[in-house]
Amino acid sequence: MKITPKHNDGKKWMVICLGVFLLIFLATGCVEQNNMDQKTIDDRLENGQGETSQEEEETKMMISVQANGNTTIFELNDGNAAKELYEQLPLTIDVEDFSNNEKIFYPPKKLGTTNTPMANAKAGTLAYYAPWGDVVIFYDKFGSAGGLYELGNVVSGGEYIKNMSGTILIDKV
Repeated sequence: MKITPKHNDGKKWMVICLGVFLLIFLATGCVEQNNMDQKTIDDRLENGQGETSQEEEETKMMISVQANGNTTIFELNDGNAAKELYEQLPLTIDVEDFSNNEKIFYPPKKLGTTNTPMANAKAGTLAYYAPWGDVVIFYDKFGSAGGLYELGNVVSGGEYIKNMSGTILIDKV
């Protein structure tokens, strides 16, 4: 007489069903959690609590350059040179033509360039040329040069840069 083990197909089927149910339950929970996280992100963005909050917007360094009755606004970056220029403001200073694409002026104190990005200048770039110690305002493309550091970029009034002349007033916004 041959003895064969009894298979309990009913229990096996129930364990498989329970496992499948558990996987579906967990997957649904993960999807629901992801949806809640996305809703939280969307709500924060709507209320100004996203990556760029209103407080961060208010702390950006902005400067105005007034020349010939026009105002040009620049947003400065977080480099040391930009911060040091910002601390020297307000300035009433003479602007000069240089080459065929830029205006320059010399701030009272030289700027430190530690932690300041190199410039790839285009129209509207505000830069610092460390070898000469001058601030450069580009109204046409230029590119890069050794010792040329980016301070920021024009936000509005870029069309006035080319005609800047004489004494200009630079101030914090």
